[in-house]
Amino acid sequence: MARTTAALHGDPGLQPERTVLSWGRTMMLFALVGAVFLRWMPHYGLWTMLLTLVCAAVAAGIYFTQRVRYRRQSLGVEAEQVEADVLAVFSTTGAVLALGVLGVVAVLWA
Repeated sequence: MARTTAALHGDPGLQPERTVLSWGRTMMLFALVGAVFLRWMPHYGLWTMLLTLVCAAVAAGIYFTQRVRYRRQSLGVEAEQVEADVLAVFSTTGAVLALGVLGVVAVLWA
């Protein structure tokens, strides 16, 4: 018999579910972009491996924090006080900026 987990709130279409889906899409995008960087390895060299590793680290970070993020938002819905995950947003923004800088350096050094 399969074990089911009870929802932390009464409405399965509320913000925590949509937010988890959004972070899941972001995680998949970082994984996909990291794989695309591998195609550039013959032309740009090992810099693309660094880009791929950054993408993989961001994707893994999102994956491993999803459960905590969902629980925090679900409890916030119950308490009627949901706060934004500012650290996650700034971390992702910083990763995108770092990828941009590393990409420019890779092109300049090739």
